Amino acid sequence: MKASVYIIKIGGNIIDDEARLQEFLRSFSHIQALKVLVHGGGKLATKLADTLNIPQQMVEGRRITDAETLKVVTMVYAGLINKSVVARLQAMQCNAIGFSGADGNLIKSNKRGTAQLDYGFVGDVELVNAPLLTQLLRDGYTPVIAPITHNGHGQLLNTNADTIAQEIAKALAPFFAVQLLYSFEKKGVLLDVDDDGSVIPVIDPTSYQNLKTAGKIFAGMIPKLDNAFAAIQAGVDKVIIGQAEELDMLVQGKAGTMLINGK
Repeated sequence: MKASVYIIKIGGNIIDDEARLQEFLRSFSHIQALKVLVHGGGKLATKLADTLNIPQQMVEGRRITDAETLKVVTMVYAGLINKSVVARLQAMQCNAIGFSGADGNLIKSNKRGTAQLDYGFVGDVELVNAPLLTQLLRDGYTPVIAPITHNGHGQLLNTNADTIAQEIAKALAPFFAVQLLYSFEKKGVLLDVDDDGSVIPVIDPTSYQNLKTAGKIFAGMIPKLDNAFAAIQAGVDKVIIGQAEELDMLVQGKAGTMLINGK
């Protein structure tokens, strides 16, 4: 029987809020199972770039990463935020160890190339070092992973944290019973984006198609759900989407939206 592992992605809105981050990490540290934390960067990188007079360009929520911006996000994501989270978890007796994708060849990526838009130094995940993660988990460490990867030729790349969490979950699925949790500001997938009480508790591929056809899924949630079901098809046991403040309940399957295979 496979051991369980939780891959938990924390949203940038939690990173930006000291009190919410501390409470989230306390709940995370109490999870009595193998676990991996993937974090984004929040607004701190943008604030530092403004201080350094480095112009920032966002397209559909994604940061265009030029050479100077890459320096900023590497310092903030893989430096200050990653090590601050690790230090807080250590204070909670959670033996965390911080990584960027370059450390231990953890995550190798390819520079994104599209004819329509040059995202700059942005990476799409090519390979996750599952043996390294497996060894760390079995040795009692809790990896904390920043969204900076590398291309194998000395170039760092800014990489979407949601995607990193999904790719790690898929890479570990042959070795563990994997649950992928996306913790953000909403209580789950909502029938009405303005009503936090309209959480859909369980979605399988059939009900997902029906909800999309009926126009019941908020458009901004569709890419996240498409990726989540791709992870399930790749062997991830389940994906849970919910509010960071309810992490304890999410882990128990008593809150948020659970995405399952349906077979």
